[in-house]
Amino acid sequence: MDVELPITFPGTFDGLYGLVVDSLDLDAGEIRAHVDVLDHHKQPAGLVHGGVLASIAESTTSMATFFAVRGDGRTAQGLSNQTSFLRPLLGGTIHAVGRVRHRGRTTWVWEVEITDDEDRLCALVRMTIAVREG
Repeated sequence: MDVELPITFPGTFDGLYGLVVDSLDLDAGEIRAHVDVLDHHKQPAGLVHGGVLASIAESTTSMATFFAVRGDGRTAQGLSNQTSFLRPLLGGTIHAVGRVRHRGRTTWVWEVEITDDEDRLCALVRMTIAVREG
């Protein structure tokens, strides 16, 4: 892999909410990332907005899939995002670990665990990524 870590995204949507990719192991099918919670991540009730969590999952898994298939001239983009919110996040850092569960010819399926600073599971996401010719 020819990507230098950590990966940040200035000037993009992912940069807007502060996504940082900390590690990417394509052989193991795992990606780790975090977002430091700021006030603009929160809904009016003071909880981190669920869209932030869903965005972290979609961005990390789409990116990891793309890095894995681009050498074959293919591309990847989110096809389905099913996010279950289990515990609210109020502050600190959002931690995400994505693990690939299926590496198909036209779709990859990932599970993403989103935790808080105390390693409590806050959301569980099933992502399906479409793999297409570039």
